Amino acid sequence: MAEVSQTYVVEKNCPICLEKTRVVKVRSRLIVEKTDWDFCTHYKGFSPYYYTAWVCEHCGYAADENTFLAPMPDKYRNAIWAFLSQRKVGFKFMETRGLPEAIAAYKLAIYFAEMKNEPLAHQAGLFLKLAWAIRTTGDGNPEMEKPYLEKAANLYDRSVMTEHYPIGPLTDSMAIYLCGAIRYIMGDSKNATTYLSQLISDKNLRDMNPKLYDRARDLWQEVRESR
Repeated sequence: MAEVSQTYVVEKNCPICLEKTRVVKVRSRLIVEKTDWDFCTHYKGFSPYYYTAWVCEHCGYAADENTFLAPMPDKYRNAIWAFLSQRKVGFKFMETRGLPEAIAAYKLAIYFAEMKNEPLAHQAGLFLKLAWAIRTTGDGNPEMEKPYLEKAANLYDRSVMTEHYPIGPLTDSMAIYLCGAIRYIMGDSKNATTYLSQLISDKNLRDMNPKLYDRARDLWQEVRESR
């Protein structure tokens, strides 16, 4: 019952089949307990990351809220509709999700993000939040989230090398920081240091984004001490 009180159901038009579908939104009043180095926030008795990926209960299209509601080019809509019209996704609407449903929703969202050639940074964010969903279950297995963290770090790294920033609210410095933080959480101190060193040697970052600079410096120090 506690989890239902943190969420509410609304109806939105699916951008693919155009039908009204029920989706679950999370209320804003959540009690923060702690935030990890990669910005995964732990809330008291609840994980909002279970509900990040919306899934149409009619056709099975999935995306995060902003992508679900954003205009979609006809070429992608037509391609996805042609794909889904020949398949039955079978994802049932549930007001209260467990971890299995959350993982399935993310995997669908990631699949369609790849189909639409969405920015690598956006795809990385979906993998990262999938890892957070696992981590914030309360009894999450660190080994279970590692493959998704690895995928997120690799995609962020490729994104910085090939994509033009900013991408939404994300800067290239933030993507580099996430590469370092994710590597550290995975136990890869060597590569974490490499990424973080790029940031703490960047004088422009210190002036333009002192909060990120300080966070990178603090994490760099922790990584060095852990080694």
